[in-house]
Amino acid sequence: MIQEELSRLLLREIKDPRLHRMTITAVEVSADLRHAKVLFTGFDTPGGIEGMLAGLRSAAGFLRGQLGRALRLRYAPELTFEVDDSIERSLRVAALLKQVNAAGNDQDE
Repeated sequence: MIQEELSRLLLREIKDPRLHRMTITAVEVSADLRHAKVLFTGFDTPGGIEGMLAGLRSAAGFLRGQLGRALRLRYAPELTFEVDDSIERSLRVAALLKQVNAAGNDQDE
């Protein structure tokens, strides 16, 4: 629910241009719901990933307040943001597998 609400807030409520081309990929919440680690990935934006991270950190208070109200939580979780590099890693693995497959096909011929 936190991931969906954060995505909605970023899409409709946040006006910061650094945050327009990003995707929330996962949210890991502590057992007591007091802390939430938000993983995100971004696309071509001015300022790059560092700009997105700075934008998220500056909007963290607003996002936390809106989450608490929208989800009717007693305590809104403290948000920390981290870059999710799983997409880049999976693309790198796919490229390596393709190279191995191509090398195997060359040896078969």
